[in-house]
Amino acid sequence: QVQLVESGGGLVQAGGSLRLSCAASGRTVSTMSTMGWFRQAPGKEREFVANALIVGTTYYTDSVKGRFTISRDNDKNTVFLQMNSLKPEDTAVYYCAADPRYRVADTMDYNYWGQGTQVTVSS
Repeated sequence: QVQLVESGGGLVQAGGSLRLSCAASGRTVSTMSTMGWFRQAPGKEREFVANALIVGTTYYTDSVKGRFTISRDNDKNTVFLQMNSLKPEDTAVYYCAADPRYRVADTMDYNYWGQGTQVTVSS
């Protein structure tokens, strides 16, 4: 079993930055072939944001390319999502996910999920 706990969410003005963290316990991040971030805005379905494969490859949804960066720190057993140039449309609950399998960019078929952290971007 893997437990994932997100942190770092909050309220920020448009154009600002936040850094989300996802701390894993139970199993190390290095045993997870894929670590991902997803988000769910009010009234909308959960959507893919970014993922990072153990081999170093990263994928991003088009709307965050050039603004968000996903990274893995296996020594700290943590995955990060650096979010810059935030927009009001980035407002959502952000979820961390992990899977020992390689996952394609837009699948939500992950074995482990965190509880989410709220990100609110004001205009």
